[in-house]
Amino acid sequence: MTSASRGEKALSGAARRGQSAPAAKGVEQPRRRKIELTAREVALNVLTSVDENASYSNLLLNRSLQQAELSPADAGLATELVYGTIARQATLDYFLNLFIKSEVKRLNPWVRSLARMSLYQIRYLDRIPAHAAVNEAVEIAKKRGHQGIASMINGVLRSILREGDTLAIPDDLPTAERIALQHSHPQWLVERWITQYGEETAEAVCASNNQPPKVSIRVNTLKADRDELMRELENEGRTVRASELSRFGIIVESGGNMANDHLYRDGRFSIQDESSMLVAEALAAEPGMSVLDCCAAPGGKTAHIAEKMGNKGRIVANDLHEHKQGLIMEQAERLGLSGIESSVGDAMALKDQFEPASFDRVLLDAPCSGFGVIRRKPDLRWAKTPDDAASIARLQRQMLSAVSGLVKPGGILVYSTCTIEREENQRAVAEFLRDHAEFIAEPFEVPALEALPQAGGAGVQILPNQFGSDGFYIARLRRRS
Repeated sequence: MTSASRGEKALSGAARRGQSAPAAKGVEQPRRRKIELTAREVALNVLTSVDENASYSNLLLNRSLQQAELSPADAGLATELVYGTIARQATLDYFLNLFIKSEVKRLNPWVRSLARMSLYQIRYLDRIPAHAAVNEAVEIAKKRGHQGIASMINGVLRSILREGDTLAIPDDLPTAERIALQHSHPQWLVERWITQYGEETAEAVCASNNQPPKVSIRVNTLKADRDELMRELENEGRTVRASELSRFGIIVESGGNMANDHLYRDGRFSIQDESSMLVAEALAAEPGMSVLDCCAAPGGKTAHIAEKMGNKGRIVANDLHEHKQGLIMEQAERLGLSGIESSVGDAMALKDQFEPASFDRVLLDAPCSGFGVIRRKPDLRWAKTPDDAASIARLQRQMLSAVSGLVKPGGILVYSTCTIEREENQRAVAEFLRDHAEFIAEPFEVPALEALPQAGGAGVQILPNQFGSDGFYIARLRRRS
């Protein structure tokens, strides 16, 4: 088959449903037959598009799963294949290159994706027999390509199977290269983390990034306390435990999609990572205060702030993108929060929209490189460059300076990111404090972090390997009275 694969035709056909020409009068038109895709074919289509077009894997996967209408088990397999293959890409390519003369990068994109996805099943998915993974790969290759491609895929995968456990990353490679290949991260990023945190911690972070993310929820304290909500969830047959990191958090260890739970629809909890829950703690907003959340979408932190304020006070939830305001207000309505008002605009221009020193609390959850959430967004590690990290650090410093004048004397400015880059975190805050003598760094207590070493400088840095939560940085800055 040529460049338009069966899977691609199925997806485009689904998109065209309902757009056919009007039927001739009195003539019954045949129904268009839906082309059914297997879980592996759906995953392959997504992986190929991500590889070719730099598509966002999560958005494309969600759309593809909706169109394919797979069973829950098959949807789960497709999801595992997409995220796992992307996460382990460097390791997979290293092994494939030992058996492919022309190297993986020279293959047709769909063939490359098929080889990676199939090897991922063989090496990382114990529940799938190796021979089944090979047979499925060969059948897909025949369907999408021709016998020559199928023979190549079959030969490569069976050669790898014969090697068995002897196939491994060499131990005698330079440290950064070994870690990059063993845990599938760009070598430049591993080198940065070794410089910032040392070899042992850098490797632990990389290994942690390849673990599946935990499901964590935050109790809405306006409607329940944590113990009460945990009992309700256990009565539904879910396995839950209290978060070590946040006193508002609950880890759901089994039980399916939490957004489908009636307790979620009733506003008794929100879905939020444990590290992110600490932001509202650091802000320490009290009932009746005025609060500005500069980059608020999708609204999780905004809602938590409102809950901690007892739904008493004023919160302005600003975001650059107008279409995201709906997400924030939907959250507020579901949770029963009435004190949140929306604002659309660039955070850099908020100083022109509001009077100086007009807020008791200001939260800047800044745009960042996102290196703390690689576990949730595996393709992010391949999408970023060293120049990206440097340019976003400059923007963060400008944003901090721009919003700082909106804080009342004696008020608090909280700066947070979901990255572990010191340039975006400790150094950004240090530079801000150097240039704004009216602010001082103020510690805040996180009991779970007391026994863990910190990277130095102001604020709290949470690494992905410490609690299995997102990597996060939070600094609390008080304006002098």
